[in-house]
Amino acid sequence: MDKRVLRERMRRKKRQMMIRRYTRLGLYVVGLILAIVFVVRGIIIPVAHRVTGGGNTEKTVEAQAQTEQTTDPNAAVRQPLKGKSDTDKIGTMTVGWHEDSNGKWYQNADGTYYAGGFQEIDGQTYAFDSNGYLQTGWVTKGVNDYFFKDDGTYDPSQKRPMLALTFDDGPGQYTEELLDCLEENNAHATFFMLGNNVSEYPDAPKRMLELGCEIGSHSWDHTQLTTIDLDAVAKQFSDTDDALIQACGQAASVARAPYGDGNSDIYNTVNKPFFMWSLDTEDWKLMDADADYSAVMNGDLTDGSIILMHDIHEPSVKAALRLIPDLIAKGYKLVTVSEMAEAKSVTLQNACYVDFWQSTLDSGQVPGYQGGSDAAASADGTDGTSDASTDSSDGSEDYSDGSSDSGDGSTDDSSYDDGSYDDGSYDDGSDDDSGDYSDDNVDYGDGYE
Repeated sequence: MDKRVLRERMRRKKRQMMIRRYTRLGLYVVGLILAIVFVVRGIIIPVAHRVTGGGNTEKTVEAQAQTEQTTDPNAAVRQPLKGKSDTDKIGTMTVGWHEDSNGKWYQNADGTYYAGGFQEIDGQTYAFDSNGYLQTGWVTKGVNDYFFKDDGTYDPSQKRPMLALTFDDGPGQYTEELLDCLEENNAHATFFMLGNNVSEYPDAPKRMLELGCEIGSHSWDHTQLTTIDLDAVAKQFSDTDDALIQACGQAASVARAPYGDGNSDIYNTVNKPFFMWSLDTEDWKLMDADADYSAVMNGDLTDGSIILMHDIHEPSVKAALRLIPDLIAKGYKLVTVSEMAEAKSVTLQNACYVDFWQSTLDSGQVPGYQGGSDAAASADGTDGTSDASTDSSDGSEDYSDGSSDSGDGSTDDSSYDDGSYDDGSYDDGSDDDSGDYSDDNVDYGDGYE
């Protein structure tokens, strides 16, 4: 073999061996540098911050020592840096507040950040979204809303009052339009349905549940429960539950007695919480969308009120299409009766509920009330009386049994100006819920009257 060729091959081999040696050495150096960076930034710097305070107060250091595990469902968790999804955070190891293009976030000493809940830092409570960024304005957790100021701190003085819209006697031909409105406004309502109507409109209950509304039972055919025996009462509601299960796979979670006429034996027989109302729109009598709208918007809208309407009447639904967005625009949150109970720290019993006003809660008239809580505080503290009566716009006292003080000493016997008499029946043959109900003598089913 030619010596020149042999020497050239040896030089190429030496060059290749040198390249491999330097490549291997380079990899070792890079690995060593990365290890040093990890130790310095992941261990030494956090330890130094804990020892020196890192420019933060002692309270901040204490905040880092809080354990991640908590029984509070609203509490934030310590979220580890995930790499690519945390590009804006990955380069920061300094304990405390930081801000990037996505917002403000808080760096813990162990390299994690708070996410998905509330966290107290330096004596103030903050809310963090699922990505760990500070939230401001109204933040919803469960059934409650909390207000956080522009600097991110919680403002307990801000309360979002709650109302429970309830609709009786459906479902009917106008119910779907009402559900469209609730969906558009992210609002919830409770539907106390008649079993025989569920059979006629089986798709409605399923959609109610899909929208977060609550399905309730109003008996099978609106029979006055106190006029039949308890076995017949049980059948009125079991048959309705069977129809609901067939329609949407779920029985009614709550109930309302036709005409509001119930007692503790009925509540225990049906084995559900029963609900009355604090604001009766009398939409069944008015049959006028403008009047129905006014009855709600000018009625007693105290935080914790339960409003009675009917989704079988077109004027009532037309009024609801207006008042739902308007109530939300005024700052109200529209919830189901069970959501209202949860927000007010009430464990529902087989009893009767008229309202969730703070004064009613404080006076011990709400069965299952667990005591005050921040989320259950009233919006304005001016909720009037707890007897579920409302004041008439003309200053006369409105009694829930249909009579009123007209100011001249006479009482309203439910007759109309044309001499006709209201017997509690609708024009279509159905009945009105708001019949003979005396709100100062409600049998709550637990010893309360």
